[in-house]
Amino acid sequence: MNRHALPDLTAKAISGGVATDRRHDSAHKHVTGEAVYIDDMPEPAGTLHGCLGLSTVAHGAIVAMDLAAVRAAPGVVDVLTAGDIPGVNDISPSGRHDEPVLAEGKVQFLGQPVFAVIAETREQARRACKLAKIDYDELPAVLDVEGLDPLSDRLVAPGLTLKRGNAAEAISKAPRSISGKMRVGGQDHFYLEGHIALAVPGEDRDVTVHSSTQHPSEVQHMVAHALGVPSHAVTVEVRRMGGGFGGKETQSNQFAAIAAVAAKKLVRAVKIRPDRDDDMTATGKRHDFLIDYEVGFDDEGNILGVDYVYAARCGFSSDLSGPVTDRALFHCDNAYFYPAVKAVSAPLYTNTVSNTAFRGFGGPQGMVGAERVIDEVAFALGKDPLEIRKRNFYGVSERNVTPYHQTVEDNVVQRIVEELETACDYAGRRREIAAFNANSGIVKRGIALTPVKFGISFTATHFNQAGALVHVYTDGSVHLNHGGTEMGQGLYVKVAQVVAETFQIDIEQVKITATTTGKVPNTSATAASSGSDLNGMAAQNAAQQIKDRLVAFAAEKYEVPVEQVVFLPNRVRVGNQEIPFGDLVKQAYMARVQLSAAGFYKTPKIHWDREKGEGHPFYYFAYGAACSEVSVDTLTGEYVVERTDILHETGRSLNRAIDLGQVEGAFIQGMGWLTTEELVWDEKGRLRTHAPSTYKIPLASDRPKIFNVALADWSENAEPTIHKSKAVGEPPFMLGMSVLHALSDAVASVAGHRVCPRLDAPATPERVLMAVERLRAAAGT
Repeated sequence: MNRHALPDLTAKAISGGVATDRRHDSAHKHVTGEAVYIDDMPEPAGTLHGCLGLSTVAHGAIVAMDLAAVRAAPGVVDVLTAGDIPGVNDISPSGRHDEPVLAEGKVQFLGQPVFAVIAETREQARRACKLAKIDYDELPAVLDVEGLDPLSDRLVAPGLTLKRGNAAEAISKAPRSISGKMRVGGQDHFYLEGHIALAVPGEDRDVTVHSSTQHPSEVQHMVAHALGVPSHAVTVEVRRMGGGFGGKETQSNQFAAIAAVAAKKLVRAVKIRPDRDDDMTATGKRHDFLIDYEVGFDDEGNILGVDYVYAARCGFSSDLSGPVTDRALFHCDNAYFYPAVKAVSAPLYTNTVSNTAFRGFGGPQGMVGAERVIDEVAFALGKDPLEIRKRNFYGVSERNVTPYHQTVEDNVVQRIVEELETACDYAGRRREIAAFNANSGIVKRGIALTPVKFGISFTATHFNQAGALVHVYTDGSVHLNHGGTEMGQGLYVKVAQVVAETFQIDIEQVKITATTTGKVPNTSATAASSGSDLNGMAAQNAAQQIKDRLVAFAAEKYEVPVEQVVFLPNRVRVGNQEIPFGDLVKQAYMARVQLSAAGFYKTPKIHWDREKGEGHPFYYFAYGAACSEVSVDTLTGEYVVERTDILHETGRSLNRAIDLGQVEGAFIQGMGWLTTEELVWDEKGRLRTHAPSTYKIPLASDRPKIFNVALADWSENAEPTIHKSKAVGEPPFMLGMSVLHALSDAVASVAGHRVCPRLDAPATPERVLMAVERLRAAAGT
């Protein structure tokens, strides 16, 4: 074999470009254990370990704190309190300065970090924490939003009002009206890798922090503030996370800041990895909501006016509760046009852990409220809820203005629903289910088909930007870095595919590297389903700059027009000759052509006036629909998901294999939120569901027995996004609503579908059973 043979220039396509079903770049490493997470990294010599001391009351003034026994415990090197923070004792992402690194003077929820033990081993730190003696002057604690007035009680952030038309008048004049209340529970992120930070001190004021975070730049800034140093002294690096789901957008700040403060003070590396129990107790979750609604409608099921109040349990600090509750209102319409609407958010203060971002960022809670209204109308009229859904869908050329006054320009919800309805034989199965229920006294079946319309963009306009750095080395290999973070969702491989496509080289030639604030600065969080949109465009911009330089160089060197320089798979045609990509790069280097570029992208068209409640906050919408069928044991409330069919659109998918995985995983996670994942606090404010033993995420056995998932092959983004693709991180999460409404349909059958079951979420077997008994009593059976 001739090891120096020229490459095969007859290759017809590159390996792993855009639209290739490429596996996740780290998939094989995840299952073999080769993937290196922070806790797998070799620890620097002398690494110390931290553990947080948590408050034991929900609200109270700290009267005395005796940490003498803690300091004297075996292996303890230091104990940090608020007084040891050299800079600002605050990590509030909202800028409201209401979230201390360590509690100072008072505690506001049970489980709030009050001190941090730094010891030689993790076990020593954990044992020492338990020796603290803290006296509190307990104060009254507000633990739930039930009973609070959303219009007058304390808010952690300003509420929002959206309105179009006169909702009160429309409801009062409507032939029919209904009002009600719905409780929508929260959700723990329950990532496989919990929170963790490893801080390594450097010379002068420098520190490097390895953090499991979705927002390296924010961690950088928070660590800098806590240390009292400029941001340039802090470098944050993230190769991968073992799950994020929004929980690592802001919640990583605390662990990184404490580790960095200890590392700089003790001049030794410090790692903090809390136990699962402490992690679940001390970190925020999806907001639970209490939704008040009133709807006016006619005898055909046309909604004429709606009035919503979304009250959220936000916890003791603002965190991201303002924008989360804003987005809940942005999705109180889901896929439906309201001729008149008023929607109000109330992010309420409670003495519980500060709730935070979670996949969908408030949007799912908003949509659940919309779907409850659809159910109410359907049951009041004795109609199939799907008929009511289709009757109220947004139109294409009219009936297409949202409650926040954005015109829906890309509406495909009717097509998605019609195609799914036909493919899954919704009408035929509904008839079969009715026949089954008529002959089954105990087990009842239900079916529901629900749509999703989800807005894509950060509602804080300035976050809709991204940067990337691309180097081409003289052998033709490429180094890629960008501001997006990898939490298992496949962002890294998608962006690498974009760069490979731009240069027309095999993806194996593109090196994926860890996200670091030292390469791409001032990045936005990998959130809002914008990772591929933003970072893909920024990386393409950087690669295109280099490509343009190569084209100009080749045209000049070989004396041909630039139009005759064409990039082909792993080679470049210049005039009537073809040159291997690596050879052209080497020639360009010898001619002193710059082979590195920083790319940038900002989302166009978006704007938002929060004071007016008007604007164009979303660049586009992503659509999908799911049909689920369930069986319910009416004697126990237990149920199984018999079948789910999904049709979701992702535009021109960058990687269908990755996107299908995202849709499947999102559905299961959404189903878990609405069925089994229940958060319970006791009367003292103690989280009782704080471990795998008490908090039930869906298991493999909980998945639908029949699970059909398809991407719409005709879908294409009307906007010039990266290769006309659409976001896929958050939108399919809401497909899980179909399971909640299938359960509602099954429960309703015990009373002949004459009464709305009003199932709260999560619809645990206990809640399902109580709903069954309630409807049986109402029906007199």
